[in-house]
Amino acid sequence: MPFWTVAPTRTAELMDDPALPEAEHLRALGGLARINALSRTASQLAAAVRPLLPAAGPALVVDLACGGGDVTVDLAARLERPRRAGRSVSVLGIDLSPRAVARARGLAAERGSPTSFAVRDVTTEGCPPCDVVVSSLFLHHLDDAAAVAVLRGMAASARRGIVVSDLVRSGLGLALAVAGTSVLSRSRVVHVDGPLSVRAARTLDEYRRLAATAGLSGATVRRTWPERVILQWRRPDVPPGRATA
Repeated sequence: MPFWTVAPTRTAELMDDPALPEAEHLRALGGLARINALSRTASQLAAAVRPLLPAAGPALVVDLACGGGDVTVDLAARLERPRRAGRSVSVLGIDLSPRAVARARGLAAERGSPTSFAVRDVTTEGCPPCDVVVSSLFLHHLDDAAAVAVLRGMAASARRGIVVSDLVRSGLGLALAVAGTSVLSRSRVVHVDGPLSVRAARTLDEYRRLAATAGLSGATVRRTWPERVILQWRRPDVPPGRATA
């Protein structure tokens, strides 16, 4: 195997342990927020979501597995800029963890954001109906069968399309994860889970195969900085929009 490739391995992450002490969980969510900000996650999601939104009327975007809500709140603010007459965008974040949702609600209140949050297990309850579904750093937690099921569920719930942001499994991605988590967080959980996440992630071709297996005809998969991927799918009956909409 070439030195720049990384073998796929999926190991349970500390963040997924329900017995993780609350203080450690919240410290880890804070560290992830700094990493997401530096990675421009919300900005990249917003750029991919805008062309999927309707030209007028209300629109609902659901952020699936939203974690601590930092990306969700930032995404909501970005989708409201620039404002277009006759159109409003609401964002709902959903996550399995009541602790994460409580933090997200507190963050939204602190920033004066109208973003709403709810506790929901998407793997058993599915995604609520909406215009666009997004997710960030979620698929790498799932094996291929579960990831395909989630993608199908997202597509079934979205009236217009879906956008997924996740990690790219590569030597560079692993190096960035080790260095970035060390510099940007003092959380033991982040230090351990960051490299584990990269090892559990997929290559661009593997993301394309997931999309194809899930029946997402016409889905696009592209690499973004820093060793991230954006998967975008538009429902076939939805006309192309403009990224600046």
